[in-house]
Amino acid sequence: MTYEKTIDEAAKPLLDKAKKDKVELVWDRFEKQGDKCNFGELGICCKNCNMGPCRLTHPSLPIHLRIGPFAVKAEKGVCGASYDTIVARNLSRAIAAGAAAHSDHGREIAHTLLLTSENKTSGYEIKDEKKLKALAAEFGIETTGKGKHELARELALAVLDEFGMIKGRLQFVERAPQARQKRWKDLEITPRGIDREIVEMMHRTHIGVDNDYANLILQGLRTALSDGWGGSMVATELSDVLFGTPKPVISRVNLGVLDEKNVNIVVHGHEPILSEMLAEAVEDSELVELAKMEGATGINLCGMCCTANELLMRRGIPVAGNFLNQELAIVTGAVEAMVVDVQCIMPSLGEVAKCYHTLLLSTSPKAKFPNTEHIEFDEEKGFDIAKEIVKRAILNFKNRNPNRVLIPSYPVNMMAGFSAEAIIAALGGSLTPLIESIKNGKIRGIAALVGCNNPKVVQDKNHVEMTKALIKKDILVIETGCSAIACAKAGLLLPDAADMAGEGLKSICKSLGIPPVLHMGSCVDTSRILVVATSIANELGVDISDLPVAAAAPEWMSEKAVSIGAYAVASGIFTLLGLPPAIMGSSNVVELLT
Repeated sequence: MTYEKTIDEAAKPLLDKAKKDKVELVWDRFEKQGDKCNFGELGICCKNCNMGPCRLTHPSLPIHLRIGPFAVKAEKGVCGASYDTIVARNLSRAIAAGAAAHSDHGREIAHTLLLTSENKTSGYEIKDEKKLKALAAEFGIETTGKGKHELARELALAVLDEFGMIKGRLQFVERAPQARQKRWKDLEITPRGIDREIVEMMHRTHIGVDNDYANLILQGLRTALSDGWGGSMVATELSDVLFGTPKPVISRVNLGVLDEKNVNIVVHGHEPILSEMLAEAVEDSELVELAKMEGATGINLCGMCCTANELLMRRGIPVAGNFLNQELAIVTGAVEAMVVDVQCIMPSLGEVAKCYHTLLLSTSPKAKFPNTEHIEFDEEKGFDIAKEIVKRAILNFKNRNPNRVLIPSYPVNMMAGFSAEAIIAALGGSLTPLIESIKNGKIRGIAALVGCNNPKVVQDKNHVEMTKALIKKDILVIETGCSAIACAKAGLLLPDAADMAGEGLKSICKSLGIPPVLHMGSCVDTSRILVVATSIANELGVDISDLPVAAAAPEWMSEKAVSIGAYAVASGIFTLLGLPPAIMGSSNVVELLT
């Protein structure tokens, strides 16, 4: 039954279509997995060396794994690693992987800014000079008498230095409240360099290095902080410089944004370097004319996952869906090309695309996929490569089979674009009105909902139900990533949704003309939430932990979400994970983290 898989009304008919078309989806593969590995769920298996894999017995294991001829009777790994050590190592490695993904994203943006400053790119320009100057000043760069390209070069080089350890302290850490900075210093977890912390975390989890669970977790937190206050913040801030700082925009969301009469191109992944050029290319007059010559009305670009959020926030380009919608977009039979770069891209897409006419094009040297054509993207030829990709999609339009097309009706309208700067502007140039609304009880607090979809739970249900419950209690909700898309599909990202909120929050939203749920961007833009929380804390002269602020990842699945959760906790934010991480095999690790 489709209702067991998703609450997304646009997705439900496509689940039925996929079954009819004999296309295997993520939910089908999830069911085929059967019962999950109990050792893996508890976090008590280790394969960090070739003396293993090791797995430990535990009271939570099923009886056949504790008693009888097939019972596991080990309480330590071959090397002597305890429950605490193995669980802490596994969690810490997940944090390192998540931080690496976000931070590599930030590095790519910084590299693109550097190339742009040297006039070595095609199609890119510096769109927010005000933010460029502010960031340069923050990094101690003299701005007087310098042009934007000179400033951009100096800023890009200064940011790239943050990935090593020569400087010894991340610049954006200085944004945090003094009390929070002191806490990090006292615990010796102030991040020293982005790559430095990730490499050290991997080193510590090697066989025979760090075996103290508390010490491992502390380095895990430092690694996560190098993401939230380092790589992610770099990605967000420099993307704003290059592509513009988001302002409120109106757009549409769900699989109904695909257009039967147009050439449909879905861009999926995370880095806006590619998607920004595609957004420029689809407006090229020669390509639009070519699309018409091929029988289409025009070209329709829409986004999937966090690339969708990047395009949405800055350009108002429609969003086709979040993580669990990616296969279904192809199942519509109306997508000429799905263009991917990195992160959260299912390797199954190539098999799904083979069942239809869709071209699946990978573009990053870091991410190649089976049954996919690779067109490597290069910022120095960015616009030309983007035009070639769009042309390939247009020429594929004639291969579409109209009898196999099913596009859901009625996309949902939404409002997005709430960067920290946009929120402050909406409040009249200061956070004081928001603070006063919290003081007088009209708003009881702020909750940040972030993270992925997970087939372990009904798609979007946890995001939407939690959000509805929070706004009803006069709690302002701010969201990023798949969570924001989930609530957009449910109609919660419109000013009219204030009618579902409590009287206090409702009155504030009505007066400002904003939704009770504010879309702040992609996963990496969760750093914007840190900026807002820090601004409020600094204005009040308190720590972030003193604020009525909480965070949740209701349907998380990726290692990036583990890093986000860890840096939220380390930043002083009460944090809830809707699904438990693999830590239950160590009561000491659970106690430390909670």
